[in-house]
Amino acid sequence: MTEQSEYQLEDSLMTQMQDLGYERVTITTEAALLANLKTQIVRANQLDQPLSDDEWKQVISHLGSGSAFERAKKLRDKFNVKFDDGSSRHIQFFWPNADDNIWQLSNQIMVDHSSQNGRTSRFDVTILVNGLPLVQIELKRRGGIEIAEAFHQTMRYSKAAYKAGHGLFEFVQLFVISNGANTRYYAKGTQHFNFTFPWADSDNKPINEIVDFAEVFLTPTHLTEMIAQFVVLYEYSKTMMVLRPYQVHATKRLIERATASDKNGYIWHTTGSGKTLTSFKASQIIMGLPDVEKVVFVVDRNDLDTQTANEFNAFKDGSVDSTTNTKNLVKQLGETHDKLIVTTIQKLNRAIKSERHQEKIRYLQDKKVVFIFDECHRSQFGETHRNIKRFFQQSQMFGFTGTPILIDNAHNKAGLKLTTAYLFDECLHRYTIVDAIRDRNVLPFQIDYVGKFTKNDSAADEKVTAIDTQEVYNDPKRIDDIARYIIEKHDTKTKRREFNAIFCVSSVDILTQYYDAFERIQAQKQADDPTFKPLTIATIFSYAANEATDASFEDNGLIAESSFETPAQIDESSRDKLDRYIGQYNHTFATNFDSGKNYYPYYRDIATKVKQRKIDILIVVNMFLTGFDAKTLNTLYVDKNLKYHGLVQAFSRTNRIYNDKKPFGNIVCFRNLKQNTDDALALFANKQAKDIAVIPEMHELRKHYDQAAKTLLDICADYKAVDTLETEDEQLAFIKAFREVMRYNEQLGTFVDYDQADTDLNKEDFANFASKYIDLYRNIRTQNKNSQDKTSILDDINFQIEMLHSDRINVGYILELLKQANKQQDDGNEEKAAQYQAQVNDLIMNEPTFRDKQELIQKFIKEQMPKMPDGQTVEEAFAHFWDVEKEAAYQELCKDNNLKADVMQEILRKYKTSKRLPDRNEVKALPNYKVKLFERKPLHERLMSKTRDFIQKFYADM
Repeated sequence: MTEQSEYQLEDSLMTQMQDLGYERVTITTEAALLANLKTQIVRANQLDQPLSDDEWKQVISHLGSGSAFERAKKLRDKFNVKFDDGSSRHIQFFWPNADDNIWQLSNQIMVDHSSQNGRTSRFDVTILVNGLPLVQIELKRRGGIEIAEAFHQTMRYSKAAYKAGHGLFEFVQLFVISNGANTRYYAKGTQHFNFTFPWADSDNKPINEIVDFAEVFLTPTHLTEMIAQFVVLYEYSKTMMVLRPYQVHATKRLIERATASDKNGYIWHTTGSGKTLTSFKASQIIMGLPDVEKVVFVVDRNDLDTQTANEFNAFKDGSVDSTTNTKNLVKQLGETHDKLIVTTIQKLNRAIKSERHQEKIRYLQDKKVVFIFDECHRSQFGETHRNIKRFFQQSQMFGFTGTPILIDNAHNKAGLKLTTAYLFDECLHRYTIVDAIRDRNVLPFQIDYVGKFTKNDSAADEKVTAIDTQEVYNDPKRIDDIARYIIEKHDTKTKRREFNAIFCVSSVDILTQYYDAFERIQAQKQADDPTFKPLTIATIFSYAANEATDASFEDNGLIAESSFETPAQIDESSRDKLDRYIGQYNHTFATNFDSGKNYYPYYRDIATKVKQRKIDILIVVNMFLTGFDAKTLNTLYVDKNLKYHGLVQAFSRTNRIYNDKKPFGNIVCFRNLKQNTDDALALFANKQAKDIAVIPEMHELRKHYDQAAKTLLDICADYKAVDTLETEDEQLAFIKAFREVMRYNEQLGTFVDYDQADTDLNKEDFANFASKYIDLYRNIRTQNKNSQDKTSILDDINFQIEMLHSDRINVGYILELLKQANKQQDDGNEEKAAQYQAQVNDLIMNEPTFRDKQELIQKFIKEQMPKMPDGQTVEEAFAHFWDVEKEAAYQELCKDNNLKADVMQEILRKYKTSKRLPDRNEVKALPNYKVKLFERKPLHERLMSKTRDFIQKFYADM
């Protein structure tokens, strides 16, 4: 069926769901919803008689308060009702067995939230479980309407509609959105369309058609399972998350194996696909099995993600012990009531090797203990694995890995290939990188191979030739050239530092050379150009045993991990350098770490700073290349040999889903790793994986961009023609066409050779069309806000406005428009010049980023541009104007507030280095006089506000 109205789609779906066992009811108001809820609670709990007014008041008061997260907990808990006859009883609102619940279906339920925003809302299809709305289905007409529009509609509902009245729609656990041909589901609280999922069968085949989706996903049995077992309540963050289909299938396979067999098994889910969440949920369910004595979740590193650790502890207090104290683990193992334990493999190995510890846990030797290994290819091929099997004689081992050890990448030990299957038996479920990219659960990679640098300061992009001489790799000139290349190209790769990067190198010695090169080159650039913003560089490395083993691990394609324990033999040279780098880190971030006892806290702080984008480039040898997730990382610079799973693991640091401005992970290789990349992708997916996992080269993307531009120009010959689009269908066609242009422009923008001026839709044309696109966006949003009833097909369009954001927030973009205006003025084209001026004014007035810069930019346009001397560029004039205004404002700030100039300069230096606004402790030192005790707090707050305003005005987003 090519065309199907929203009403027809809705009616057809409800008819199908009746056949699946739903009772169709007519509910159009909240009053009817409440009346039905009261009746169904009585039915579901098999009460002898209806609830009285007092009894009902207790129930609705309990249900009618709290956040969505708190109501999700209430849904799963029992509630004690005091009955009029003096008795009391616990009632339930949801049962984990589908047959114990009452399943109803209604459509077009209306809620009135006019007291909040003057509007009412109607919901398409609602699944009621025991009277509570637990699943909301939003539909769009089949035949061209994008499914994302339904998602954005639910987002708008979440602002007011779901909270209206008694807020019963805050109980919704799952959303389903569909336009007939495409169907997705997601949990309540999901904030971005990228985190909505298609359902799939156990072989990862997507089920998109709504009829097929309903048949397998919307059955009462399956929805009960999803809500009861596969919606995760994150206690730490007070949010909900639902598992993706492959996570559900994997968890089921693990439960089946644990229930019906004593065999081991492993899950092969590609890096970045959420293995820890799957293992977290599997641990919860398996620990409830009657014959399981304990579930031990094992990581082979101490850097268990902070949120995951907090969630495990929230689920079972004290289950995560992040210390290196083995006694704590032994104590947990010895307490019979502790069923879930999270530990590192290093502590587990020490516990079972010590006779002193063995006595306290010997009772577990003949009990069923299930071990779940977070990454089963690391630290599992040796004595530790044998020790675990030898001591826990009834153990069952399950492993998770994104890059298993297969025959091709196995380590040959005494003629035996030690594969993942050798240790963990069969693979219970597989979800490869090809599956994940197809489902948009991870991003593909764009790989640049850069080498053969020229002698001048600017590095040239050329294909790498195979060079195997270590002396060439370690040449100081080569290291300097690569450092200069990265400094020059980093802003392009990271969208002007909106994202950040890891740089992995071959050894600690090379790392220190790179760190010193960055420090030296950036200092020189800043001396030559005071407007240059240095990159914030940080590093961490192991300063002993791991250094010696790097090469042997690299030969196998493996990545070593540090245990974060002080090694017996210390390389003093490396440690001295690390102490110096940590000292610089402390100075930048006002911390107090060292390479001794505060080494692991330093590691954790770096992880946090990378996630917060306070570090631009983190230089490592092996650390952070496995197990570390930061959505803001979009680039990996590589100057080391990587193979097989080591390569895929390292590359995968960059491919976490974030937003529309991150279309892929950037890999910049300074060695010829192309064959290694092809081999790794073929091994861990299939022979054609590289065609899916690797973004086409720039010339291929240019073809797509040019075709998208042609489609746009066929609709509107120029930007003025947008104003002549009369119908909403014509406007919709323009919006979709320009959005495609934006998408390809976004992808091309990370290629250092890309020049939009050389395309069929150059930068000037693009900016003009973008202005019209923004106008449509604002008009539609204004109309939608003021409209009482939804009538426009454009109301729910996903404009993906953030793909324009990078061009719109930068002062450089304003200067580009002013330059064009100036050029048109010089050419006598007054009309064209006025258009550019109008666009600049529109940006300045409406872009929040420019709010604190509006006055100055307008002053420059009005006072400085008309008297620019011949030959001076707009950029030069603006830079001079800005420096003069900045210095005047700085002098005024210091003079009027009697501030210490040296302290202020240090605050500004720190901001330029770390992009961190000053805190209260820093501004305390600013006054050049003694502050009375009772005046300190208001003065410090005032100074902090003034200092931050000054920085935001003259330094931020320039």
